[in-house]
Amino acid sequence: MSEILPSWRDAATRSAVVEFVERVAGDGPGAVPEGERVAVFDNDGTLWSEKPMPTQLHYIVEQWAAAAKADPSLADRQPYKAAVTHDFAWLGGAVDKHYEGDDSDLKVLIGALVGVTAGMSVEDYATSVSEFYENARHLTLGTPYADAVYRPMVELLRYLEANGFTVYIVSGGERDFMRPMTQEYYGIPPEHVVGSALGLAFDEDSHEVRYTAGLDFFDDGPEKPVRIWSRIGRRPLIACGNSNGDMQMLDFTRKGDGLALLVHHDDDTGRGDDPYDKGADAALAAADDRGYTVVSVKDDWSNVFVDPAG
Repeated sequence: MSEILPSWRDAATRSAVVEFVERVAGDGPGAVPEGERVAVFDNDGTLWSEKPMPTQLHYIVEQWAAAAKADPSLADRQPYKAAVTHDFAWLGGAVDKHYEGDDSDLKVLIGALVGVTAGMSVEDYATSVSEFYENARHLTLGTPYADAVYRPMVELLRYLEANGFTVYIVSGGERDFMRPMTQEYYGIPPEHVVGSALGLAFDEDSHEVRYTAGLDFFDDGPEKPVRIWSRIGRRPLIACGNSNGDMQMLDFTRKGDGLALLVHHDDDTGRGDDPYDKGADAALAAADDRGYTVVSVKDDWSNVFVDPAG
């Protein structure tokens, strides 16, 4: 087994990654100075499992269920109804509909989302999220969320860092929900996390930074390149995503002759997530024309998940 990307099969995709990295990190034609080597990765469905619904939605569902228990009148309307009845299909479907261009249910989700954190200090939210990560279990795998991380992707993160890349997470997921776990799960420090953001304001009385009852921005689709530029100030050399919402980030990278990786969840062997194309159909259909390198979970990864955390 190769010491480089050992959970990746010795196939065309792995070769494309290694050849690209060796070229830009080498001394020959195509070499790029280390300070300009930037890689960006989506989170849900790219670095870890996103089915049956993204992890943050699981956290929020628990908060909505608790709110409906305290106020039973909430249980008759969405998304509280879905939380109380464990209607994961409706919740996950809201995300899928977003990737198909229909944000009607997503707006309902976001409206309830901001109500969970409104008035909460950033430290209190971080504590609540950290407790969730410690205790929650993946809804179908039954494992801690730390064990739902894709081992080949963690290997890729380390390989890029060993070759002088600075790696960022750029996700539609909420930034402060990811920050408490990215160092432990991925080895990525919180200051390298770019994501959707709830509104923030400084409370003069308590001297705390607190969340407002609004969404600052949703870091998905065309917003991703904007956030990459505003936070990082460089066009990435490598970008990796798995959904239609990652296409603009991949295109931004390809425009600079970078490597755009698109993870395809096509594995039907029972080693990991069930196969799915929903929410990624446009990206997969455009992959050849736009120059994306498709990463087949079935064919390119010999192992899927990290070793159990125990």
